[in-house]
Amino acid sequence: MHSLTPILSTIIAAFLASFVEVVEAFTIVLAVGVTRSWRPALIGAALALVLLAALVLAFGPLLALVPITILQFVVGVLLILFGMRWLRKAILRAVGVLALHDEEAAFSRETTALHQQANDRRADYLAGVASFKAVLLEGVEVVFIVIAVGAAHGQTLYASLGALAAFILVMLIGLAVHRPLARVPENALKFVVGLMLTSFGIFWTGEGIGADWPGADLALLAIFAVVSLASFAFIRWLRSTAPTGGFAR
Repeated sequence: MHSLTPILSTIIAAFLASFVEVVEAFTIVLAVGVTRSWRPALIGAALALVLLAALVLAFGPLLALVPITILQFVVGVLLILFGMRWLRKAILRAVGVLALHDEEAAFSRETTALHQQANDRRADYLAGVASFKAVLLEGVEVVFIVIAVGAAHGQTLYASLGALAAFILVMLIGLAVHRPLARVPENALKFVVGLMLTSFGIFWTGEGIGADWPGADLALLAIFAVVSLASFAFIRWLRSTAPTGGFAR
């Protein structure tokens, strides 16, 4: 892809997806830092980031050995599955089947657990492990998105820049306010990311099986529009079929 549209869409998809994951990881790291101390919080987070960087460095170059059509097909299918998972949860939250994710509640749960461990001689170790696990688990999704979104057309650098921008933005805002980023419209972001990943997946799966998309790269916009309309129609249908009083949460 050499046009500007795919590059921008790659950066935006990686940024939004990474932003959501970094917000969730930051909530745990912040809870550890505020409740216990910043030393185990930062050490745990740093170790996780080193491991994630090693994964990118290890698996990124290996993808270059895979024939492009096979890579496009495999990555496309994975992105469809990954994007549909995000989209499904966002739709179910939008219609009230699932409760909205609450960063304040997650922060409260983590601080309560850390307070209960306060008298444990391994308290610093356990706090560091909590920070490490949070960053690693959320970071693995970021790594997958960066590699998958960027690999099919050699745009891993642009995807990485989007993820890095999200990481820096969340860290700057979070460290400045020292509070969970509860006002982030997380479900809306997950909905958009689900739409984008699913659209990328459809586009690249088509390229992998030899489809000749009308308009070439601009077909991404048309696919995104179709997936968006279908998703909004599904939400409207679910709401119209909800029992009186709405869905139970």
